[in-house]
Amino acid sequence: MKLPVPPPDLTALLEKTLQSPDGGQRLTDLLSRRGPAPGGKYRHWDTFRHAADPNAGALEEQWLAVKFARRALYRQLPLADSAGRPFVYALPNPALELLHRVDRGAGGPLQISDQVTNPATRDTYLFKSIVEEAITSSQLEGASTTRKVAKAMIQEGRPPRTRSERMILNNYEAMRFVRQSIETPLTPQLVFEIQRIVTEGTLDDPSGAGRFRTPDEDIVIEDETGVRLHTPPPANQLTDRMQAMCDFANAVDGEEFMPPAVRAILLHFWLAYDHPFVDGNGRTARALFYWSMARTEYWLCEYVSISRILKMARAQYARAYLYTESDDNDTTYFLLYQLKVLLIAIEDLHHFLARKAKEIHEAEDLVRRTSVVHSALSPRQLALINHALKTPDARYTVASHQKSHGVSYETARSDLQDLVGEHILECRRSGHAFVFRPAQDLRKRLSDGA
Repeated sequence: MKLPVPPPDLTALLEKTLQSPDGGQRLTDLLSRRGPAPGGKYRHWDTFRHAADPNAGALEEQWLAVKFARRALYRQLPLADSAGRPFVYALPNPALELLHRVDRGAGGPLQISDQVTNPATRDTYLFKSIVEEAITSSQLEGASTTRKVAKAMIQEGRPPRTRSERMILNNYEAMRFVRQSIETPLTPQLVFEIQRIVTEGTLDDPSGAGRFRTPDEDIVIEDETGVRLHTPPPANQLTDRMQAMCDFANAVDGEEFMPPAVRAILLHFWLAYDHPFVDGNGRTARALFYWSMARTEYWLCEYVSISRILKMARAQYARAYLYTESDDNDTTYFLLYQLKVLLIAIEDLHHFLARKAKEIHEAEDLVRRTSVVHSALSPRQLALINHALKTPDARYTVASHQKSHGVSYETARSDLQDLVGEHILECRRSGHAFVFRPAQDLRKRLSDGA
Protein backbone atom coordinates (compact mmCIF):
# COMPACT_ATOMS: atom_id res chain seq x y z
CA MET A 1 0.00 0.00 0.00
CA LYS A 2 1.25 3.46 -0.87
CA LEU A 3 1.71 5.59 2.23
CA PRO A 4 -0.20 8.92 2.22
CA VAL A 5 1.76 12.09 1.52
CA PRO A 6 2.26 13.72 4.95
CA PRO A 7 0.85 17.23 5.44
CA PRO A 8 3.23 20.19 5.44
CA ASP A 9 4.48 21.50 8.78
CA LEU A 10 1.94 24.00 10.07
CA THR A 11 4.40 26.07 12.08
CA ALA A 12 6.59 26.60 9.04
CA LEU A 13 3.52 27.41 6.91
CA LEU A 14 2.29 29.98 9.41
CA GLU A 15 5.67 31.69 9.63
CA LYS A 16 5.98 31.76 5.85
CA THR A 17 2.52 33.24 5.42
CA LEU A 18 2.94 35.92 8.09
CA GLN A 19 6.33 36.97 6.72
CA SER A 20 4.98 37.55 3.22
CA PRO A 21 3.60 40.98 2.15
CA ASP A 22 0.11 41.48 3.60
CA GLY A 23 0.43 37.98 5.07
CA GLY A 24 -1.53 38.81 8.20
CA GLN A 25 -4.48 40.19 6.25
CA ARG A 26 -4.40 37.34 3.77
CA LEU A 27 -4.42 34.81 6.61
CA THR A 28 -7.35 36.62 8.23
CA ASP A 29 -9.26 36.51 4.96
CA LEU A 30 -8.51 32.81 4.52
CA LEU A 31 -9.61 31.94 8.03
CA SER A 32 -12.89 33.74 7.52
CA ARG A 33 -13.65 31.82 4.32
CA ARG A 34 -12.36 28.31 5.09
CA GLY A 35 -14.08 25.80 7.32
CA PRO A 36 -12.85 22.39 8.52
CA ALA A 37 -14.45 20.48 5.62
CA PRO A 38 -14.49 22.54 2.39
CA GLY A 39 -17.20 21.32 0.06
CA GLY A 40 -18.47 18.96 2.77
CA LYS A 41 -15.31 16.82 2.55
CA TYR A 42 -12.92 16.26 5.46
CA ARG A 43 -9.91 15.56 3.25
CA HIS A 44 -6.41 14.56 4.26
CA TRP A 45 -3.58 16.51 2.65
CA ASP A 46 -2.95 13.45 0.45
CA THR A 47 -6.18 14.21 -1.46
CA PHE A 48 -6.73 17.84 -0.46
CA ARG A 49 -3.73 18.93 -2.54
CA HIS A 50 -5.50 17.64 -5.66
CA ALA A 51 -8.99 18.91 -4.81
CA ALA A 52 -8.43 22.42 -3.39
CA ASP A 53 -10.10 25.41 -5.04
CA PRO A 54 -7.58 26.89 -7.51
CA ASN A 55 -9.22 30.30 -7.13
CA ALA A 56 -9.03 30.44 -3.34
CA GLY A 57 -5.36 31.26 -2.93
CA ALA A 58 -2.14 29.33 -2.59
CA LEU A 59 -2.65 25.62 -1.88
CA GLU A 60 -0.60 25.55 1.33
CA GLU A 61 -2.35 28.66 2.65
CA GLN A 62 -5.72 27.00 2.06
CA TRP A 63 -4.51 23.98 4.01
CA LEU A 64 -3.31 26.24 6.82
CA ALA A 65 -6.77 27.82 7.10
CA VAL A 66 -8.50 24.42 7.06
CA LYS A 67 -6.22 23.10 9.79
CA PHE A 68 -6.87 26.15 11.97
CA ALA A 69 -10.61 25.56 11.59
CA ARG A 70 -10.18 21.88 12.52
CA ARG A 71 -8.03 22.59 15.53
CA ALA A 72 -10.76 24.83 16.89
CA LEU A 73 -13.04 21.74 16.90
CA TYR A 74 -10.58 19.19 18.25
CA ARG A 75 -11.47 17.29 21.40
CA GLN A 76 -8.71 15.40 23.12
CA LEU A 77 -9.01 11.67 23.78
CA PRO A 78 -7.51 9.80 26.74
CA LEU A 79 -5.45 7.92 24.14
CA ALA A 80 -1.88 8.93 23.28
CA ASP A 81 0.66 7.54 20.86
CA SER A 82 3.89 5.94 21.97
CA ALA A 83 5.56 9.33 22.26
CA GLY A 84 2.82 10.71 24.51
CA ARG A 85 1.11 12.86 21.86
CA PRO A 86 -2.67 12.77 22.37
CA PHE A 87 -5.17 11.62 19.80
CA VAL A 88 -8.02 13.98 18.98
CA TYR A 89 -11.32 13.92 17.15
CA ALA A 90 -13.68 16.54 15.74
CA LEU A 91 -17.35 16.58 14.85
CA PRO A 92 -17.56 18.75 11.72
CA ASN A 93 -20.83 19.03 9.81
CA PRO A 94 -20.23 15.86 7.73
CA ALA A 95 -19.84 13.85 10.94
CA LEU A 96 -22.95 15.39 12.52
CA GLU A 97 -24.99 14.54 9.44
CA LEU A 98 -23.76 10.93 9.42
CA LEU A 99 -24.45 10.56 13.14
CA HIS A 100 -27.99 11.83 12.62
CA ARG A 101 -28.56 9.25 9.90
CA VAL A 102 -27.14 6.49 12.10
CA ASP A 103 -29.46 7.57 14.92
CA ARG A 104 -32.46 7.38 12.59
CA GLY A 105 -31.42 4.10 11.00
CA ALA A 106 -30.19 2.13 13.99
CA GLY A 107 -31.57 3.63 17.14
CA GLY A 108 -34.95 5.27 16.83
CA PRO A 109 -38.40 3.98 15.88
CA LEU A 110 -38.16 2.31 12.50
CA GLN A 111 -40.67 1.81 9.75
CA ILE A 112 -39.52 -1.72 9.01
CA SER A 113 -40.94 -5.21 9.05
CA ASP A 114 -41.55 -6.66 12.49
CA GLN A 115 -39.23 -9.55 11.61
CA VAL A 116 -36.52 -8.29 13.97
CA THR A 117 -38.92 -7.29 16.73
CA ASN A 118 -41.21 -10.32 16.60
CA PRO A 119 -39.95 -12.91 19.14
CA ALA A 120 -40.99 -15.66 16.73
CA THR A 121 -38.54 -14.54 14.05
CA ARG A 122 -35.95 -12.17 15.58
CA ASP A 123 -33.47 -14.96 16.44
CA THR A 124 -33.54 -16.10 12.80
CA TYR A 125 -32.18 -12.75 11.66
CA LEU A 126 -29.85 -12.40 14.63
CA PHE A 127 -28.29 -15.76 13.75
CA LYS A 128 -27.85 -14.66 10.14
CA SER A 129 -26.11 -11.43 11.14
CA ILE A 130 -23.76 -13.15 13.61
CA VAL A 131 -22.81 -15.76 11.01
CA GLU A 132 -22.26 -13.08 8.35
CA GLU A 133 -20.02 -11.03 10.67
CA ALA A 134 -18.12 -14.13 11.81
CA ILE A 135 -17.37 -15.13 8.22
CA THR A 136 -16.41 -11.74 6.80
CA SER A 137 -14.44 -10.59 9.86
CA SER A 138 -12.39 -13.79 9.58
CA GLN A 139 -11.98 -13.36 5.82
CA LEU A 140 -10.57 -9.88 6.48
CA GLU A 141 -7.81 -11.63 8.44
CA GLY A 142 -7.10 -14.25 5.78
CA ALA A 143 -9.70 -17.01 6.24
CA SER A 144 -10.34 -18.51 2.81
CA THR A 145 -13.34 -20.83 2.99
CA THR A 146 -16.60 -19.99 1.21
CA ARG A 147 -19.62 -18.49 2.91
CA LYS A 148 -21.78 -21.51 2.01
CA VAL A 149 -19.39 -24.03 3.55
CA ALA A 150 -18.82 -21.90 6.66
CA LYS A 151 -22.53 -21.33 7.23
CA ALA A 152 -23.26 -25.05 6.87
CA MET A 153 -20.50 -25.86 9.37
CA ILE A 154 -22.03 -23.55 11.98
CA GLN A 155 -25.61 -24.64 11.32
CA GLU A 156 -24.82 -28.35 11.37
CA GLY A 157 -22.53 -28.06 14.39
CA ARG A 158 -19.75 -30.05 12.73
CA PRO A 159 -16.13 -29.55 13.89
CA PRO A 160 -13.98 -27.24 11.74
CA ARG A 161 -11.70 -29.04 9.29
CA THR A 162 -9.25 -26.24 8.46
CA ARG A 163 -7.65 -23.25 10.17
CA SER A 164 -9.94 -20.94 8.17
CA GLU A 165 -13.01 -22.78 9.39
CA ARG A 166 -11.68 -22.65 12.95
CA MET A 167 -11.22 -18.86 12.65
CA ILE A 168 -14.81 -18.45 11.50
CA LEU A 169 -16.26 -20.70 14.19
CA ASN A 170 -14.19 -18.84 16.80
CA ASN A 171 -15.51 -15.51 15.56
CA TYR A 172 -19.06 -16.83 15.71
CA GLU A 173 -18.55 -17.89 19.33
CA ALA A 174 -16.95 -14.53 20.13
CA MET A 175 -19.92 -12.62 18.71
CA ARG A 176 -22.29 -14.74 20.81
CA PHE A 177 -20.12 -14.10 23.86
CA VAL A 178 -20.13 -10.34 23.20
CA ARG A 179 -23.92 -10.34 22.91
CA GLN A 180 -24.18 -12.11 26.28
CA SER A 181 -21.75 -9.63 27.88
CA ILE A 182 -23.36 -6.29 27.04
CA GLU A 183 -24.48 -5.73 30.63
CA THR A 184 -20.94 -6.29 31.89
CA PRO A 185 -18.53 -3.32 32.13
CA LEU A 186 -15.46 -3.73 29.96
CA THR A 187 -12.41 -5.01 31.82
CA PRO A 188 -9.01 -6.22 30.63
CA GLN A 189 -10.13 -9.75 31.56
CA LEU A 190 -13.18 -9.45 29.29
CA VAL A 191 -10.99 -8.23 26.40
CA PHE A 192 -8.57 -11.12 27.02
CA GLU A 193 -11.47 -13.57 26.89
CA ILE A 194 -12.70 -12.19 23.55
CA GLN A 195 -9.19 -12.48 22.09
CA ARG A 196 -8.83 -15.99 23.53
CA ILE A 197 -12.06 -17.07 21.86
CA VAL A 198 -11.16 -15.63 18.43
CA THR A 199 -7.69 -17.23 18.41
CA GLU A 200 -8.33 -20.61 20.04
CA GLY A 201 -6.79 -23.41 18.01
CA THR A 202 -5.34 -21.07 15.35
CA LEU A 203 -2.05 -19.85 16.87
CA ASP A 204 1.37 -21.36 16.17
CA ASP A 205 2.07 -20.77 19.86
CA PRO A 206 -1.16 -21.49 21.79
CA SER A 207 0.15 -19.53 24.80
CA GLY A 208 -0.51 -16.32 22.85
CA ALA A 209 -4.25 -16.60 23.55
CA GLY A 210 -5.70 -14.49 26.35
CA ARG A 211 -2.62 -12.43 27.19
CA PHE A 212 -0.63 -9.37 26.10
CA ARG A 213 2.20 -9.73 23.64
CA THR A 214 5.56 -9.65 25.41
CA PRO A 215 8.55 -7.32 24.78
CA ASP A 216 10.21 -9.95 22.60
CA GLU A 217 6.99 -10.21 20.59
CA ASP A 218 6.79 -6.50 19.71
CA ILE A 219 5.50 -6.37 16.16
CA VAL A 220 5.09 -3.99 13.26
CA ILE A 221 2.28 -3.81 10.72
CA GLU A 222 3.45 -4.12 7.12
CA ASP A 223 1.71 -4.44 3.79
CA GLU A 224 2.30 -7.33 1.40
CA THR A 225 5.38 -5.60 -0.06
CA GLY A 226 7.07 -5.02 3.30
CA VAL A 227 6.19 -1.32 3.64
CA ARG A 228 5.87 -0.49 7.33
CA LEU A 229 2.40 0.92 8.01
CA HIS A 230 2.24 1.04 11.80
CA THR A 231 4.43 0.40 14.83
CA PRO A 232 2.23 -0.33 17.87
CA PRO A 233 3.17 0.94 21.35
CA PRO A 234 5.77 -1.16 23.20
CA ALA A 235 4.58 -4.06 25.29
CA ASN A 236 5.57 -2.41 28.59
CA GLN A 237 2.87 0.22 28.06
CA LEU A 238 0.03 -2.20 27.40
CA THR A 239 -1.25 -2.75 30.96
CA ASP A 240 -1.89 0.95 31.56
CA ARG A 241 -3.21 1.52 28.06
CA MET A 242 -5.69 -1.35 28.33
CA GLN A 243 -7.07 -0.04 31.63
CA ALA A 244 -7.42 3.45 30.12
CA MET A 245 -9.25 1.94 27.15
CA CYS A 246 -11.67 0.10 29.44
CA ASP A 247 -12.34 3.29 31.41
CA PHE A 248 -13.05 5.06 28.14
CA ALA A 249 -15.34 2.25 26.95
CA ASN A 250 -17.30 2.36 30.21
CA ALA A 251 -17.65 6.17 29.90
CA VAL A 252 -16.10 6.86 33.30
CA ASP A 253 -13.95 9.74 32.04
CA GLY A 254 -16.77 12.10 33.10
CA GLU A 255 -15.51 15.15 31.24
CA GLU A 256 -17.90 15.73 28.35
CA PHE A 257 -20.63 13.95 26.45
CA MET A 258 -19.57 11.78 23.53
CA PRO A 259 -22.15 10.32 21.13
CA PRO A 260 -22.34 6.55 21.74
CA ALA A 261 -21.57 5.69 18.10
CA VAL A 262 -18.45 7.87 18.27
CA ARG A 263 -17.32 6.09 21.45
CA ALA A 264 -17.87 2.67 19.85
CA ILE A 265 -15.90 3.59 16.73
CA LEU A 266 -13.03 5.11 18.70
CA LEU A 267 -12.94 2.02 20.92
CA HIS A 268 -12.50 -0.01 17.72
CA PHE A 269 -9.66 2.33 16.70
CA TRP A 270 -8.00 2.21 20.13
CA LEU A 271 -7.69 -1.57 20.36
CA ALA A 272 -6.48 -1.84 16.76
CA TYR A 273 -3.95 0.98 17.27
CA ASP A 274 -2.49 -0.55 20.46
CA HIS A 275 -2.40 -4.03 18.86
CA PRO A 276 -1.93 -5.61 22.30
CA PHE A 277 -2.00 -9.24 21.16
CA VAL A 278 0.14 -11.47 18.97
CA ASP A 279 -2.95 -12.22 16.85
CA GLY A 280 -6.69 -11.54 16.72
CA ASN A 281 -6.42 -7.76 17.16
CA GLY A 282 -8.68 -6.82 14.24
CA ARG A 283 -11.36 -9.34 15.15
CA THR A 284 -11.25 -8.31 18.81
CA ALA A 285 -11.49 -4.61 17.86
CA ARG A 286 -14.57 -5.21 15.72
CA ALA A 287 -16.15 -7.34 18.47
CA LEU A 288 -15.63 -4.47 20.92
CA PHE A 289 -17.38 -2.13 18.50
CA TYR A 290 -20.45 -4.39 18.58
CA TRP A 291 -20.24 -4.66 22.38
CA SER A 292 -20.20 -0.88 22.70
CA MET A 293 -23.03 -0.28 20.23
CA ALA A 294 -25.21 -2.98 21.80
CA ARG A 295 -24.88 -1.35 25.25
CA THR A 296 -26.60 1.79 23.97
CA GLU A 297 -29.85 2.43 22.14
CA TYR A 298 -28.44 1.21 18.81
CA TRP A 299 -30.32 -2.08 19.06
CA LEU A 300 -30.46 -2.67 15.30
CA CYS A 301 -26.66 -2.95 15.11
CA GLU A 302 -27.04 -6.48 16.45
CA TYR A 303 -28.28 -7.32 12.95
CA VAL A 304 -25.69 -5.59 10.73
CA SER A 305 -22.28 -6.74 9.53
CA ILE A 306 -19.64 -4.03 9.22
CA SER A 307 -16.90 -6.48 8.24
CA ARG A 308 -18.72 -7.35 5.02
CA ILE A 309 -18.46 -3.69 3.98
CA LEU A 310 -14.85 -3.36 5.20
CA LYS A 311 -13.92 -6.49 3.24
CA MET A 312 -15.06 -4.84 0.00
CA ALA A 313 -12.76 -1.84 0.60
CA ARG A 314 -9.77 -3.08 2.59
CA ALA A 315 -7.47 -0.35 1.30
CA GLN A 316 -9.82 2.42 2.48
CA TYR A 317 -10.06 0.76 5.90
CA ALA A 318 -6.27 0.74 6.23
CA ARG A 319 -5.96 4.26 4.85
CA ALA A 320 -8.31 5.62 7.53
CA TYR A 321 -5.74 4.50 10.13
CA LEU A 322 -2.83 5.92 8.14
CA TYR A 323 -4.52 9.30 7.66
CA THR A 324 -5.04 9.54 11.41
CA GLU A 325 -1.44 8.77 12.34
CA SER A 326 0.05 11.07 9.71
CA ASP A 327 -2.02 14.17 10.54
CA ASP A 328 -2.08 15.39 14.14
CA ASN A 329 -3.34 12.00 15.42
CA ASP A 330 -6.72 13.17 14.10
CA THR A 331 -9.09 10.19 14.44
CA THR A 332 -11.81 12.11 12.58
CA TYR A 333 -10.63 10.41 9.40
CA PHE A 334 -11.29 6.99 10.91
CA LEU A 335 -14.52 8.17 12.52
CA LEU A 336 -15.98 9.46 9.26
CA TYR A 337 -15.00 6.32 7.36
CA GLN A 338 -16.54 4.01 9.95
CA LEU A 339 -19.75 6.05 10.11
CA LYS A 340 -20.10 5.65 6.35
CA VAL A 341 -19.46 1.90 6.64
CA LEU A 342 -22.06 1.62 9.39
CA LEU A 343 -24.64 3.50 7.32
CA ILE A 344 -24.06 1.23 4.31
CA ALA A 345 -24.50 -1.82 6.57
CA ILE A 346 -27.73 -0.39 8.04
CA GLU A 347 -29.12 0.45 4.60
CA ASP A 348 -28.22 -3.03 3.35
CA LEU A 349 -30.08 -4.52 6.31
CA HIS A 350 -33.18 -2.49 5.52
CA HIS A 351 -33.08 -3.67 1.89
CA PHE A 352 -32.54 -7.26 3.03
CA LEU A 353 -35.48 -7.12 5.44
CA ALA A 354 -37.72 -5.62 2.79
CA ARG A 355 -36.76 -8.35 0.33
CA LYS A 356 -37.21 -11.10 2.91
CA ALA A 357 -40.58 -9.70 4.00
CA LYS A 358 -41.73 -9.77 0.38
CA GLU A 359 -40.50 -13.35 -0.11
CA ILE A 360 -42.11 -14.58 3.12
CA HIS A 361 -45.40 -12.90 2.23
CA GLU A 362 -45.30 -14.56 -1.19
CA ALA A 363 -44.61 -17.96 0.38
CA GLU A 364 -47.37 -17.36 2.94
CA ASP A 365 -49.78 -16.37 0.19
CA LEU A 366 -48.88 -19.46 -1.86
CA VAL A 367 -49.41 -21.74 1.15
CA ARG A 368 -52.67 -20.01 2.11
CA ARG A 369 -54.11 -20.43 -1.39
CA THR A 370 -53.13 -24.06 -1.82
CA SER A 371 -55.37 -26.96 -0.86
CA VAL A 372 -52.50 -29.39 -0.26
CA VAL A 373 -51.34 -27.82 3.03
CA HIS A 374 -53.74 -28.18 5.92
CA SER A 375 -51.84 -26.90 8.96
CA ALA A 376 -51.28 -23.35 10.16
CA LEU A 377 -47.56 -22.78 9.68
CA SER A 378 -45.24 -20.79 11.92
CA PRO A 379 -43.03 -17.94 10.66
CA ARG A 380 -40.05 -20.30 10.98
CA GLN A 381 -41.71 -22.89 8.76
CA LEU A 382 -42.67 -20.24 6.21
CA ALA A 383 -39.06 -19.05 6.16
CA LEU A 384 -37.91 -22.62 5.53
CA ILE A 385 -40.48 -23.08 2.74
CA ASN A 386 -39.26 -19.86 1.13
CA HIS A 387 -35.68 -21.16 1.30
CA ALA A 388 -36.71 -24.57 -0.03
CA LEU A 389 -38.51 -22.99 -3.01
CA LYS A 390 -35.34 -21.08 -3.91
CA THR A 391 -32.94 -23.93 -3.09
CA PRO A 392 -34.41 -27.29 -4.21
CA ASP A 393 -31.19 -29.13 -3.27
CA ALA A 394 -31.09 -27.75 0.29
CA ARG A 395 -30.74 -30.07 3.26
CA TYR A 396 -31.94 -29.43 6.79
CA THR A 397 -31.38 -31.18 10.10
CA VAL A 398 -33.00 -30.68 13.47
CA ALA A 399 -29.72 -29.20 14.73
CA SER A 400 -29.39 -26.73 11.83
CA HIS A 401 -33.02 -25.62 12.12
CA GLN A 402 -32.65 -25.27 15.88
CA LYS A 403 -29.53 -23.11 15.57
CA SER A 404 -30.84 -21.00 12.67
CA HIS A 405 -33.99 -20.01 14.53
CA GLY A 406 -32.87 -20.06 18.15
CA VAL A 407 -35.47 -22.60 19.31
CA SER A 408 -35.36 -25.74 21.40
CA TYR A 409 -34.52 -29.13 19.93
CA GLU A 410 -38.11 -30.33 20.37
CA THR A 411 -39.54 -27.25 18.65
CA ALA A 412 -37.13 -27.65 15.73
CA ARG A 413 -37.96 -31.36 15.39
CA SER A 414 -41.69 -30.62 15.49
CA ASP A 415 -41.32 -27.91 12.82
CA LEU A 416 -39.62 -30.30 10.42
CA GLN A 417 -41.83 -33.28 11.11
CA ASP A 418 -44.94 -31.18 10.55
CA LEU A 419 -43.56 -30.16 7.15
CA VAL A 420 -42.92 -33.80 6.31
CA GLY A 421 -46.53 -34.53 7.23
CA GLU A 422 -47.62 -31.81 4.83
CA HIS A 423 -45.39 -33.37 2.10
CA ILE A 424 -43.33 -30.18 1.91
CA LEU A 425 -40.18 -31.94 3.11
CA GLU A 426 -38.91 -35.48 2.67
CA CYS A 427 -36.95 -37.23 5.42
CA ARG A 428 -34.08 -39.69 5.03
CA ARG A 429 -31.70 -41.20 7.56
CA SER A 430 -28.04 -40.27 7.08
CA GLY A 431 -25.81 -42.11 9.53
CA HIS A 432 -27.17 -41.43 13.01
CA ALA A 433 -29.14 -38.32 11.98
CA PHE A 434 -32.21 -37.57 9.90
CA VAL A 435 -31.81 -35.23 6.92
CA PHE A 436 -34.75 -33.29 5.52
CA ARG A 437 -34.91 -32.15 1.90
CA PRO A 438 -37.51 -30.20 -0.10
CA ALA A 439 -40.10 -32.46 -1.71
CA GLN A 440 -39.67 -32.97 -5.43
CA ASP A 441 -41.42 -30.37 -7.59
CA LEU A 442 -42.44 -28.46 -4.45
CA ARG A 443 -43.27 -25.20 -6.20
CA LYS A 444 -45.33 -26.95 -8.89
CA ARG A 445 -47.23 -29.01 -6.30
CA LEU A 446 -48.07 -25.94 -4.22
CA SER A 447 -49.04 -23.95 -7.30
CA ASP A 448 -51.18 -26.74 -8.75
CA GLY A 449 -53.03 -26.98 -5.48
CA ALA A 450 -53.89 -23.30 -5.41
